[in-house]
Amino acid sequence: MAFLNRLVARQNASVFLQATLLSAMLCSCKAQPSTIGVPVPALGPGPFLFDTAEQHKIRVTVVTKGLVHPWALAFLPDGRMLVTERPGRIRVVRDGVLDPKPIGGVPQPRTNGNGGLMDIALHPRFTENHLVYFTYDKPVEKDRAAPTVARARLEGGALTEVRDLVIADAYEGTGGLSGRIVFGRDGMLYMATGGNVGWVAQEPGSLRGKVLRVRDDGSVPPDNPFVGRTGYRPEIYSLGHRNSLGLIVHPDTGVIWNNENGPNGGDEINIVLPGRNYGWPVLSFGRDYAGPRISESPTKEGMENPIVTWIPSIAAAGMTVYTGKSFPNWKGNVFVGSMRTGEIPGTGHLERIVFNGRTEELRRESMLGELKQRIREVREGPDGYLYLLTDEDDGALLRIEPAQ
Repeated sequence: MAFLNRLVARQNASVFLQATLLSAMLCSCKAQPSTIGVPVPALGPGPFLFDTAEQHKIRVTVVTKGLVHPWALAFLPDGRMLVTERPGRIRVVRDGVLDPKPIGGVPQPRTNGNGGLMDIALHPRFTENHLVYFTYDKPVEKDRAAPTVARARLEGGALTEVRDLVIADAYEGTGGLSGRIVFGRDGMLYMATGGNVGWVAQEPGSLRGKVLRVRDDGSVPPDNPFVGRTGYRPEIYSLGHRNSLGLIVHPDTGVIWNNENGPNGGDEINIVLPGRNYGWPVLSFGRDYAGPRISESPTKEGMENPIVTWIPSIAAAGMTVYTGKSFPNWKGNVFVGSMRTGEIPGTGHLERIVFNGRTEELRRESMLGELKQRIREVREGPDGYLYLLTDEDDGALLRIEPAQ
C-alpha cells in the first residue's frame, strides 16, 4: 500500500511538472511574437546585374560602404560628393573613396527615433559663395526637437558661419518628420516639414505639415501666398502635407513636386502649387496603422489630389526625374526610393514611374528588390548615372549605370 501511495505521488508530481513546463512554454510563446519581415543579408561587393522593363540590362555598382544611415546626397562642382548621415555627420566621397574624417562644424541634432541630420543642398551660386544648406532636428527642450534649416559656408574640411534660418514648431517625441529642401528656379529655398502630429498640417499658425518658401537668407518673400493674411505664417507655400521625404524641381516645368509618406497605404506624389491644401489629415488614400481608414473619402472639393498613390505603402523616400543620356529609355521618368513595402521590413526597392505628356501615370516598375535595401535617396549625377543611398547601419552609396 505504501508502494502504491509513493507511485501515485510520483505520477502526480510528474503530471504537475509537465503542466508547469507546458504553461511556461505557452507563456513564452505569447511573450515572444514572431518577427515580421524577411531576412536581409549583408550587401555584397557587387557589381549586380539586373534586367529592367524598358532600359533592359543595367549594372549596380557599390561606390562605397561604411555610411551610418545616410540620408541625402549633393554633388560638388569639383567632383566630390557630400553625404549626410542621420547621427549628425557630413561625409565626403572623392573618386569612390569615403573620407574617414567628417566635415567639421556640424551642429549636433537630436537623433531619437528617426530624427537627426537630414537633407543637404548647395546654393545656386555655390562656386562663388560656398554656401551649403542642411536640415536637422534641433534640440530645443528635453524630448523635443524642431525641424530646422541652416546655412553655412563650406571652407576646407569644415562648416563656418553656421546660422539657423527657419526653425519650425517642436513637439515631444516627433523628430525626423521629413526636412527635404530644394532651390527653385526663382532662387527661393523650399522646405518640407513633417505634419504627422494631430492636425498641425491644417493649422495656419504652424509651420509643420507644410512646404515653406523663403529667400536664401531665411527671410520671407512678399509674393508668398499667405503674406498679410491673418492667422497664417507668411513662410507657408502649401499646407496639408504629412511627411514629405522627396522634394524636387521638375526639370521640364520648373514646378515643385513632393512625395509624401502616408500611414498604412496612401503614399503619394503631388504637384505642389502656391496656396493649395493637400488634405492631410482630413483626406488620405491610406489606413491608420491599426486598420481603420483615415477618411471615408480620399478626395474633397477644395483639396488637391495626388498624381500618384501607393496602396500598400512603399515608404517613399528620395525622388528625381531622369534627364541624362546614359539611359535614353528612361528619359523623363520619375524615380522614387522605397524603404519597405506594405509595412514589411526587408522589402525596400527603387520605383520607376512613366507619365504621358499630361502628367498622367502610364506604368510603374519596381527595381532592385533583390538587394532588400532601404533606398533613402536617389539622385541623378553629373555623369548621367543614378546614385542611391541605402538607409542601413552599414549604408552604401550605389551607382546605376548601363551594362556594357
